[in-house]
Amino acid sequence: MKAIVVRDRDAATSGLTLTDLPHPHAAENDVIVRVHAAGFTRGELDWPATWSDRAGRDRTPSVPGHEVSGVVAELGYGTTGLTVGQRVYGLTDWTRDGSLAEYVAVEARNLAPLPADVDHTSAAVLPISGLTAWQGLFDHGRVTTGQSVLIHGAAGGVGSLAVQLAREAGARVIGTGRSADRETVLALGAHAFLDLETDRLEDADQVDMVFDVIGGDILDRSAALVRGGGTLVTITQPPSVRPEDGRAIFFVVEPDRARLTDLAQRLRDGRLDVRIGEVRPLTEAAAVFAPGRRVSGRSVIRVTED
Repeated sequence: MKAIVVRDRDAATSGLTLTDLPHPHAAENDVIVRVHAAGFTRGELDWPATWSDRAGRDRTPSVPGHEVSGVVAELGYGTTGLTVGQRVYGLTDWTRDGSLAEYVAVEARNLAPLPADVDHTSAAVLPISGLTAWQGLFDHGRVTTGQSVLIHGAAGGVGSLAVQLAREAGARVIGTGRSADRETVLALGAHAFLDLETDRLEDADQVDMVFDVIGGDILDRSAALVRGGGTLVTITQPPSVRPEDGRAIFFVVEPDRARLTDLAQRLRDGRLDVRIGEVRPLTEAAAVFAPGRRVSGRSVIRVTED
């Protein structure tokens, strides 16, 4: 099969190459998915799991990509809950070859059924961003109706979904970003926008929760914005500055079939909108993720036509 692989950690995205690999093997409780569309995050090339397996052994050349939408092609021994020919989407395993390939082996529990009227392109950008947004807001941030939430990077993959989910939950939402993001963030449902290029972060009102996807200085300064009893949640790094009378949480997204099913239904019902940038074939994947390239919305690699 054709696949995008990485061999050199120092080469970053410039080291992505298209090559032939053996068809993946379905282990116990696995599913082989014929990939229709795949999502890829540049940051994953910095993750240790991209370069080594669970035992810490080198596993290069490895296939990146941890978001997949496609059709079940084969079931491993003991696999239940899914059938051959079924449309599915979800997360590929962190320490195994990923979705930038014609076929991928995935633990069945990491996949959810995909409704027939949700296209693979939209589904491919939903697993990581959607689960991260949900888990950050509700599992860790405990956001409820009437609370206030400040979401950094509100026009990005995670942030744009977090804005919509928080607004639907009845929270007052403040989105942050660059000047060019203002109209996008407000259109997604944010009640207010804070321009990180021109506005002082310290002038923002205190909120019940800050959801950070930026890290660094922005993360440190955000601790002061959390009111007593509130929560600072980040996906970038363990916080070095904590709210005075609140919690500070760093987390890594986890697979959740039930929540993936719910997110797909929200997408189908029009209650959730994903921001898609470029859609390119597998042969052009390396060019899409070239260093310095910037596209509005998440880029999708189209592997197989519907």
